[in-house]
Amino acid sequence: MGALEHVPVAAMDPHRFRSLIAPAQYAVLLDLIDRSARSLQGRVIWNVNSTAKGGGVVELLRPLLGYSRGSGVDARWMVISADPEFFITTKRLHNHLHGVGGDAGTLSSGERVIYERALAPNARELSQLVRPHDVVILHDPQTAGLVPAAHDTGATVIWRCHVGLDHDNARAREAWDFLRPYLRDADALVFSRSAFVWDALPGEKIAVIQPSIDPFAPKNAEQSDAQSLAILARARLTDHVAAGHATFTRADGTPGRVDRRAEMVEVMPVAAGQRLVLQVSRWDALKDPLGVLHGFAHHVAGATDAHLMLAGPATAAVADDPEGAAVFASVREAWHGLSHDVRRRVHLAALPMDDPDENAAIVNALQRRADIVVQKSLAEGFGLTVAEAMWKRRAVLATRVGGIQDQIVAGESGILLHDPRNLAEFGSALVGLLEDPARRRRLGDAAHERVRQQFLGSRHLGRYFELIERLTGSAPSGPRTGPARSSGRPAAVSRMPGSAAGEA
Repeated sequence: MGALEHVPVAAMDPHRFRSLIAPAQYAVLLDLIDRSARSLQGRVIWNVNSTAKGGGVVELLRPLLGYSRGSGVDARWMVISADPEFFITTKRLHNHLHGVGGDAGTLSSGERVIYERALAPNARELSQLVRPHDVVILHDPQTAGLVPAAHDTGATVIWRCHVGLDHDNARAREAWDFLRPYLRDADALVFSRSAFVWDALPGEKIAVIQPSIDPFAPKNAEQSDAQSLAILARARLTDHVAAGHATFTRADGTPGRVDRRAEMVEVMPVAAGQRLVLQVSRWDALKDPLGVLHGFAHHVAGATDAHLMLAGPATAAVADDPEGAAVFASVREAWHGLSHDVRRRVHLAALPMDDPDENAAIVNALQRRADIVVQKSLAEGFGLTVAEAMWKRRAVLATRVGGIQDQIVAGESGILLHDPRNLAEFGSALVGLLEDPARRRRLGDAAHERVRQQFLGSRHLGRYFELIERLTGSAPSGPRTGPARSSGRPAAVSRMPGSAAGEA
């Protein structure tokens, strides 16, 4: 077996966005598609990351590459292989980039040896595949060490960082110092928001591209009430007896059916008609599932009859997140410590990951079943689950961290909490929303429109095509000047197309 796993990607028709975006936006998209198909003929856009299952990067890559292929561009996806020591090190890098300690380990010369040793066979194979004039997009800390090898092929190299924090600290700077030597030869460095851009990076290489959702994907496509209930019943996420079929349409347009069941930790399933608060996320301490559980138990359960569900992936299925099983175990232990009356209203769901489209359809049904979706992250790169829930017209209660605050206009398209660790504030806001269905509907309608305007995949695809045009010399030259900076960052940052702060 080779070091790199090739992930098949089905072509998706970008013309389907015509029904969702403004005519002027659609015309711009078509022009970009036409230019990109011509200028990239004979070239391959290689995307490399660390997993094909679970997490926001996977949610972004599948449609981005699918619509690229549907545009006539040869976009391919590869996943690195590595040993457990490597993923422990890169999880530490991930946590430090978010400004937190994680496992409290350091990033020293020993970790650098582990990192480079694991990436070496991946780099050798990548070098054999990539040709001059190709484009290589490397995603997150796990792949930063591949930049030199990709650069030596003569390809255009982009490093995409999906994580960061709004105000840097010593841990984040330690991670930057670890990664910086590998990034010198990158042609572009892409971040999700301007605040995430590291100190002293060359401004002419920086682009800011916000993530997006695919409204036609199994996770976001329309579901009838009967369809959602059938999916939830088949997955054992409700005790409702469904009359419909647990079917959905796969990303490639073929029919699918939910057959696998979630692993549940609960007293009894959620019943039809019971109000449901939902958080869907990886089992990651930065998503704060323990805080959500305790906030609900101490500040919500006694004031309402609502139920809480914490849902995430089956932990064995996410190879690049070695902390997932431990976080899930801590949440399960906390659940056992609740009083019986509260425990029967708190549900933990480990969702099957064997079939990504099936998993997506289950998440879709869960979000549509929820009365309120929360995302009480302590730190966040972007938080795609927020946009997903907003698209489904759900009222979202989330914390004012990272890219979440770019998605939600506070009080208009959702509720933002100022202090993610203030459980009383969380509980009060949640109770207020539970008791005000009219406000939930207003927030949900505004949230849907916000996503339609700002965070659909057509916008994301266009920004990447603009960036690649700029880098490969087929677009008009000349950088943009970004907004003024603070907190020790450059006073002005030259930016590439699609990198204005606050837009995709």
